[in-house]
Order: sequence, then C-alpha cells, then structure tokens
Amino acid sequence: MTHDSSASPLIFGGAAQSPRAALPTLPPLALYIHIPWCVRKCPYCDFNSHTASPVLPEEEYVDALLADLDQDLHAVYGRELSSIFFGGGTPSLFSAEALGRLLKGVEQRIPFASDIEITLEANPGTFEQEKFVAYRALGINRLSIGIQSFQEEKLKALGRIHNGDEAVRAAGMARQAGFDNFNLDLMHGLPDQSLDDALSDLRQAIALKPTHLSWYQLTLEPNTVFWNQPPTLPEDDTLWDIQEAGQALLAEHGYAQYEVSAYAQPGRPARHNLNYWSFGDFIGIGAGAHGKLSHPDGRIVRTWKTRLPKDYLNPAKSFKAGEKALTNDELPFDFLMNALRLTEGVESRLYPERTGLPLESLAEGRREAEQSGLLQVEPSRLAATERGQLFLNDLLQTFLS
Repeated sequence: MTHDSSASPLIFGGAAQSPRAALPTLPPLALYIHIPWCVRKCPYCDFNSHTASPVLPEEEYVDALLADLDQDLHAVYGRELSSIFFGGGTPSLFSAEALGRLLKGVEQRIPFASDIEITLEANPGTFEQEKFVAYRALGINRLSIGIQSFQEEKLKALGRIHNGDEAVRAAGMARQAGFDNFNLDLMHGLPDQSLDDALSDLRQAIALKPTHLSWYQLTLEPNTVFWNQPPTLPEDDTLWDIQEAGQALLAEHGYAQYEVSAYAQPGRPARHNLNYWSFGDFIGIGAGAHGKLSHPDGRIVRTWKTRLPKDYLNPAKSFKAGEKALTNDELPFDFLMNALRLTEGVESRLYPERTGLPLESLAEGRREAEQSGLLQVEPSRLAATERGQLFLNDLLQTFLS
C-alpha cells in the first residue's frame, strides 16, 4: 500500500499543485458484488469468470461475501448504499434464496437508501419466469440482460448459449416479472458483420422497449480465445458507418447517449454506473472485485480482492489481494479517465470535492485540451467535445504532459 504523505508541491500537467485537502463531503456509496461463474466462458470475455460446476457453492459463497463485506465496514461506517450491482460471470445462476440471504445480510450491515437501485446481470439462457418473479420480490429492481446479438450465426461466433428467440422472450419475461427498468447489452463490430446486420440487431433491441441500452463495439482483449485466434472483424469504414447510423437510430427512438457506450430513455441512466464515472465510492466484494473508498482525511484507496474462486473460498487465504492509496499525481488522471466518459462531463466543482485537489491544478492541461478542440471551453464543467469523445485517449494524454 502506498500513502501520499508528501507536503511539497508536485508538478502535474505543467502546473504546481498544493497538498491535497481533506474532503468536504464523502461521495455516494455503492456496492459491487461479483459472482464469478458462467455456464460457459465466451471467447471474447476477459472478465473474471469461470465455468460453473453442476452444483454451485451458493451457501459457502454467500457466507464468504458477507465475511468479505465485514472487513470493509470500518471504512464506511455511518454511510448508506445508493446502489448495488450484481455482476459476473452470470449472477442469475444463483437462486433467489441465496441472493435474498445475501441482500438481507448486506442491509443488516449497511443501511439502504430509500430509492436504492439494485441491478442483477442475467443471460437469456438462464431466464426462468418463476426465478425472476422471486428476484423482483427481493427488491432487485433493475435487470441487465446480456443479449449481444439476435442473429444465430453471430451468437454462435460469440460462443453464446442462447438463441435469438430466447433473447426476445427474456425481455418479455423481465417485464412480466415486474421489472419496468431493464438494460439490454448489445455488441456491434461482430465477426463478418455488415451495416445491415448491426442495424437489424439494434432495431430488434429497440422494439423490445428497454429503458437502457449498452451498445458497444467488440474488442479483442488479451488472455481471451479471440485474442489468440482472431476472427475476421469488419473494416474500419464499416465500423464507422455502424457507429454513426446506430447512434442516429438510437436518438431517433429517444435513447440519449450519456456515456461512451450507454444510451437511456429520459431519467433512466444506470445510477450505479453514473456513480463510477462521477468518481463516487464503491465497495467491491467477491472473487476479483475492485473497490474505491474515500476517507474524510483525503485518502482515496483502491482495493482488489482474490481472483480465483477456490482461493476466495479458502478460509486460510485473505479476501483482499491488494490495496493502493492514490497519490496526488495519480488522482487527476484517475478522476478524468472516468468523468470524461460522460457525454456531458461533470461540473467542475466535483473535481475538488472528490479529489481534495484544487481545480487550478488542472489549469495547464485544460488550456491545452481546449486549444486542441478536445475539451469544451466551459469554466463550470469538465466535458469533452464531440471530437474529444472520439479521441478520448488523446484528450487524457494532455493531462499527463
């Protein structure tokens, strides 16, 4: 663990910085719960997911999650949870009984906000009407359904276990189970995908009337099957055409883009993800989960948990694999890497509130980014221009000069 105890000014973006101040208020607090098992590992997936055995260790894993949470409680005493996100893996492989015991245990330890958002990731192949009615009864009020495509050949290429009809039925079953707020995950730039293929998928998704769409391009990530055996992906010109036409189609149907790959109906952005991107706090529990917690004295600490489920469930091993206190020279980039993903950015005042650093510490990088046409010239906001959103890495580099 690294603590920043230096009292001397440091240089970042060409400007001298003052020592970090105590935080005037702590940001909203969320909880991420990682359930690492899937029916089958997809060839493009670089998440911490593992093929499930016929019988999942539900009871043992819920016990471990609550014990893991107990070890983080000292850092969040007196705060409440604004959102919970069950990610994976495929959390919908767990029974409603297991998730109910877990949620009850969490609420006994940390109070829930009256309007808490609780999201569960699910795949169409794991949808059972009775199970999803039970999930809704637990207080889970948002689903994120991993569709990826409705076309058989594309689903097969992606290694998905569901078919297009199951994907359509899943959305209907979510609504019938009482979920009036749900996201569909959809990918584009798939192997041998044409513009018409991509728009067909998008139209089918829009027809299901989700409140939120995550629409993002397939990328080849290290340590995946696709990285070692790359499929034939569309040419750059086709990818650009898909992006432009798809964004126009989404806007036409009332889905506003609020983040690089997130589109929502009015009032329906994912609050849990907004908290990430606006540099809020979150506890991460479960195998491989990451967390970020702010402390009143100004320390901001990122944590990560043991990755392998067998190690996470081993009482002789620690849940926490590591932690790192962010230093003054790391904080600006860390903050902006998240905040500038939002199409409207964030209010400038959020930077000193969430980092404890003065806004002036960004001055030189800000001027350079504005002059390059990558950052909006708007004193009260930190927001990328349309060009800056397209070249986000270039924009962020101006704050590393």
